[in-house]
Amino acid sequence: MITIAIANQKGGVGKTTTAINIATAMAATGWRTLLVDLDPQGNASTGMGVAAADREGSSYDILVDQVPLAECIHGTSIPGLDIVPATVDLSGAEVELVSVEDRTARLRSALEEHRGHEICFIDCPPSLGLLTLNALGAADTLLVPLQCEFFALEGLSQLLQTVERVQQRFNPALGIVGVVLTMFDRRNRLTDQVADDVRDCLGNLVFEAVIPRNVRLSEAPSHGLPALVYDHACAGSRAYIALARELIGRLPERRKAA
Repeated sequence: MITIAIANQKGGVGKTTTAINIATAMAATGWRTLLVDLDPQGNASTGMGVAAADREGSSYDILVDQVPLAECIHGTSIPGLDIVPATVDLSGAEVELVSVEDRTARLRSALEEHRGHEICFIDCPPSLGLLTLNALGAADTLLVPLQCEFFALEGLSQLLQTVERVQQRFNPALGIVGVVLTMFDRRNRLTDQVADDVRDCLGNLVFEAVIPRNVRLSEAPSHGLPALVYDHACAGSRAYIALARELIGRLPERRKAA
């Protein structure tokens, strides 16, 4: 199974929207897809239509109680897409794990032996704490959503430094599959300027597909649906479909599949 962490310690950059919709797009192209919600806010779970009352097995149980992954997987309304939801209990996981010896490897241990899916996306919280370190330790590669604003560039440099430290200490094989520009507004000159700066700095690491500011992307989670299902023809949905095509092109030729 190919495991991709979707992370950026800056909040409000479109991590969860990207996680929900890229997972949906991959499932639609035939990949057996798993989405792991590692954010205590549980927005990815809500956005996939999993009510709080239905989250009996969750990512908290995997990390803290080491419940087997298979017992925490929930089906969704999207064929080929399953989810490990998050509960508010996850907000206390960092404190509970602080004295545990293998605290940064709990998620990796859970995912290593799993054979039911071909690709896994991990929606990380907007911080570089223990939850995100678990995701980076478990991931084969990292997908970084980057909002087209100046402060986002500063956050990106911090994230890249964290990736280097994770490579040195926990996961030497961790790579970066790409950076996706989000909340792109062609009417705003600053947006173009930031996008140009990022491409000059990171080159081919930046995906050609950009995710626009789009009302339908914002509306979809309130209906418990990915935007690709809520309105597959909107600009945001088309952008995520294009991103999925690019992502598939960057993944290994041979699926590390079950």
